[in-house]
Amino acid sequence: MRANFRMQRLFVSQSLRLGEPVEADSYQFNYLANVLRMGDGSEILLFNGRDGEWKASLSFPTRKKIVLRPFEETRPQPETPDLHYIFAPLKTGRMDYLVQKAVEMGAGVLRPVFTQHVQGKITNLDKLRANVIEAAEQCGILAVPEVEEPVRLKDLLESWSPHRRIIYCDEGDTGQNPLPALRAINEKQLALLVGPEGGFSEEERQLLRSKAWVTPIPLGPRILRADTAAVAALAVIQASIGDWE
Repeated sequence: MRANFRMQRLFVSQSLRLGEPVEADSYQFNYLANVLRMGDGSEILLFNGRDGEWKASLSFPTRKKIVLRPFEETRPQPETPDLHYIFAPLKTGRMDYLVQKAVEMGAGVLRPVFTQHVQGKITNLDKLRANVIEAAEQCGILAVPEVEEPVRLKDLLESWSPHRRIIYCDEGDTGQNPLPALRAINEKQLALLVGPEGGFSEEERQLLRSKAWVTPIPLGPRILRADTAAVAALAVIQASIGDWE
């Protein structure tokens, strides 16, 4: 069922059940009362990543308190997408964009990975998770992706399950078309790995190519920025072997 973009959507951490009140926190109070200027009886869509989407009505028991009361389930909770997105952190503004687009493109798990040429850093996972939630609110997504702890690339590969194939964007690949490599993949459990702005080192490329469960793909004849490569790779994977089929 498609999202209703005519109504405002709000992520809440509380459980959602018919008639069970949800009290807005201070941030949500300011957003609803002062930014959106909602009043008694206004309606909004709520989701929490677990209980589907609910239409709820607002009430103001006091001047400083908002209660949201779910009265109709509008969409059931879908399964979380199974595509994992592994990325080298970028500089803050570009990483925010990258995370938002990964959520929009159907990633179910996001995991930062540290590579030899990485330029960005992860200082606050809560901020990253907030960015994920904001993207889900804006795009009508109900299955909120999980954000996992950062890890070094070498450590990630050492502990990786061979049952989930890693597809990585290899700027050093001599080809241009990613489709032949993608169409040869039989696994349904997939992960996409996108490197840093400086690309993977030769040592990292050799390490990746030594794993039988890793598939390198090119992304056309042009050199793409890391955030652009992420969107392009997610799109071609979803269109060829992912959930767009």
